[in-house]
Amino acid sequence: MRLKRTSAKRRISLALQGGGAHGAFTWGVLDYLLEASDLDFEGVSGTSAGAMNAVVLADGLLKGGRDGARQALANFWRAVAGSVPFEVAVRTLDGESITLTPAMKMMMGWTSLFSPYELNPFDLNPLRELVTSMVDFERLRSNCPLRLFIAATAANTGRLRLFKEHELTPDALLASACLPSIHHSVEIDGEPYWDGGFTANPAVFPLFYECVSRDILLVLINPLRHRETPRSAEDIRTRSRELGFSANFLREMRMFAHAREFAGEQPWWARGRLERRLLATNFHLVEASDEMSKLSSDTKLAAHGPFLEQLCELGRERARAWLRRKGRFVGSKSSLELAGLFG
Repeated sequence: MRLKRTSAKRRISLALQGGGAHGAFTWGVLDYLLEASDLDFEGVSGTSAGAMNAVVLADGLLKGGRDGARQALANFWRAVAGSVPFEVAVRTLDGESITLTPAMKMMMGWTSLFSPYELNPFDLNPLRELVTSMVDFERLRSNCPLRLFIAATAANTGRLRLFKEHELTPDALLASACLPSIHHSVEIDGEPYWDGGFTANPAVFPLFYECVSRDILLVLINPLRHRETPRSAEDIRTRSRELGFSANFLREMRMFAHAREFAGEQPWWARGRLERRLLATNFHLVEASDEMSKLSSDTKLAAHGPFLEQLCELGRERARAWLRRKGRFVGSKSSLELAGLFG
């Protein structure tokens, strides 16, 4: 049985981007929306850290409603910080940014020289024990309060696989967050899977085609625009990886922008079901490009308690600002200019 809807007008679907430890920003966004808004979530599409947030959100809603979801998200991210057996991050001298410890940087350097099958032959993954102990997958499969779309990438074909709520298992969730330089591939039904970010970060189309709600809120972690152009060899490699993980999402949103423009050019009597749906769909955005662009890419591995709490508070602040300025548009029109941002 699904949770009671507040009203059809205030239903919204969520697209949650992945980005490792930076996913704590999304924790903050969800925490504020659960606490301070009357928005009712219908569908959630998530990749990697976004998938973790999506599944923990659904599990918390099922067990304890909105307050239960807030507590579940807090418990999850604090457990992530507590699962690291050593200090991974330190503050810089200016006290405003975060960086990995030399030991952690050395360990990450090894991943460019050795595969996870050499560095971690027994496939030890603290996340497996964490999600298995915190999430009731069997109950979610039979009684999930949300439509879930968890993205993973088939390693041998490059095809996107979306695991839906009735297919949820710990392996499906871990597949969505499987960085092949750090973890063994996750095998499901004989198919090896890698991180969903290679093919969708996140996938927006299932929210459009499979959810009733006309409103889609994009919660983005990766900056839509970076502050500087990289010049060092390492910075160029890092930016290349980041662009690779954003390319499919940006292409999909560009498709939505152009399709809406095309639909709007058709006379009303010539518009079919697809054109009417495109024009009726409202897009919204919560992000923090200015702050996120200041963070180095390696901080996505910084499962450092104070850092995660800081990102959570930033997410709450951005969700608060969006609700105050644009929340009234939910159910009536888009609160972002799609063509200008993605077209």
